[in-house]
Amino acid sequence: MKKQKNLREGFSLIELLIVIVILGGLVAVVAPGLMDSADKAKRDTVCLKMNDLKKRLDMFKLDNGVYPETEEGFEALLSNPDADKYPNYPVKPYLKKLPKDSWKTPFVYLKKGSEVEIISFASDRKEGGEESGKDILFSHCNQ
Repeated sequence: MKKQKNLREGFSLIELLIVIVILGGLVAVVAPGLMDSADKAKRDTVCLKMNDLKKRLDMFKLDNGVYPETEEGFEALLSNPDADKYPNYPVKPYLKKLPKDSWKTPFVYLKKGSEVEIISFASDRKEGGEESGKDILFSHCNQ
């Protein structure tokens, strides 16, 4: 007697809707935490890149006695901006290409007297900002 074949061969619409609601609830709970972690990772990566840039600027200063001027910027790490001003510039440049921040935006370089500041405009890509769009300053990275 093989007529008694009442086995279910799939999910009902109600069961599928219940699974979708449960998954949606999980995403709503977990996603904000993941987004915060991703933003923190991007900001931490920016600080690491800034640290590398600062070390190269320090090498520039060690060779030439001063940091590049604000107007010369990071380009001074790619090639000698003024052979008379920087006679000890090495044959190989300090950088092969300029790095960008986690949002694919160039870093900003400022010379402040005998010190320098490196800035990323973060996710909003413009000066200022709040929360995840708040500017990242190298001087605040290790705090």
